[in-house]
Amino acid sequence: MRSTTAPRVPIGTLVRDDRALRRLLVVTFVDTLGRGAFFTLTTLYLTTIVGIAPVVVGLGLTVAGAVGVASSLVFGHLADRFSSRRMLAWLHVVQGLALVGYVLVHDLPTLVLTASVVTLAQQGGSSVRSAAVGRAFPGEERVRVRATMRTVTNVGIGLGTAVAAIPLAVGTGAAYRVTMVAAGILFLASAVLVLGLPAARIDAAPAERTDTGTIVVRTPDGRSPYRDARFLTITALTGIFGIQFGLFEVAVPLWVVQHTVAPDVLVSPLLLVNTLAVVLLQVRMSRGTDTVGGAARVMRHAGWLMALACGLWAAAGWVRGDDWVPIALAAGILVVAAIAHSLAEITSSAAGWALSFELAPADRVGAYQGVYGTGFAIGAMVAPTVVTVTAIDLGTPGWAVLAVVFLGAALGTAHVARRAATPVVRAHRE
Repeated sequence: MRSTTAPRVPIGTLVRDDRALRRLLVVTFVDTLGRGAFFTLTTLYLTTIVGIAPVVVGLGLTVAGAVGVASSLVFGHLADRFSSRRMLAWLHVVQGLALVGYVLVHDLPTLVLTASVVTLAQQGGSSVRSAAVGRAFPGEERVRVRATMRTVTNVGIGLGTAVAAIPLAVGTGAAYRVTMVAAGILFLASAVLVLGLPAARIDAAPAERTDTGTIVVRTPDGRSPYRDARFLTITALTGIFGIQFGLFEVAVPLWVVQHTVAPDVLVSPLLLVNTLAVVLLQVRMSRGTDTVGGAARVMRHAGWLMALACGLWAAAGWVRGDDWVPIALAAGILVVAAIAHSLAEITSSAAGWALSFELAPADRVGAYQGVYGTGFAIGAMVAPTVVTVTAIDLGTPGWAVLAVVFLGAALGTAHVARRAATPVVRAHRE
């Protein structure tokens, strides 16, 4: 088993010295800059410029989400058999062209077709990229690399969202379309950057070894993640916990506007709190999650933080009154809730990355990452419905249900991870 006692290289030094990591971060930034601009405009473009009814848009995007679930599985397996670098390049090309193709959408069939291609490339690319990270970096570096990539992701999306303010201010169909085409071109540029990644690190499967970093996975050749009950359980539980992303994106804005006395404009600062927390704290708070035992401990903390956040979101709705005191109190509770929620998001993400890598055989990292990504894809697909029928429709009881679900998923994940780590602890003692 690889030693975990070697001195840790600071992430700044790692970025400076590792050309492959620098290029991967540049690709991440360019991608998310385009995504931030594009997805800020998509729904508004389809409803206000094209004239498609919101319910129809929701239906089309739901169908596309189902395509993304299948894509995550398929491309995860393909990443163990073919060049991850070339697949990433082609998926960038496909996604870029599909984003440009949005300007041709005019009804439900064209929306389903275009959105499905975009989601196929996006979710498939996520699985392939995760497999590439698993191959390119040793166990103790993977979580820090993923944390750094996520920090860059939030910076890119934030800047892309700011860029989207221009066509929103102009308000014309032409302004929307120019920005959306530009976002597609950014993905085409990323395809060229991806080809500069070192094939020897990105594509080559580790030879004759199954050491994933902290656990030696003794399995027969060709092990399938579908027969790994432990990994499937963690995938399901972390996918359930991943519904919290939809909670922040869908339920929180509706809750603030419809169920609290806080000003509607507070929605934007709350989202900014989340973005800044990830940018400033994701790498720092990922420390201690590079082992299975450490990931279990951090996931347990994430569960309690998420339960606290749900309680605070609900409490903000209890405040009543129309003068500045209740308004300020509700706003303060909402900000604290956003901070707790963001910390839960940060810690649970780091723990999930560690577990998805450390519990997978190195020669099947693509298939395992594909299955793990599917859990999140399913969670993302059902999240809007789940958070709406609980928090928004039921109010405080709904928030209580979500708190129990999130806490249960986190504690369940921690329990399974602790059991997986126990043999390693015993071996070290012996």
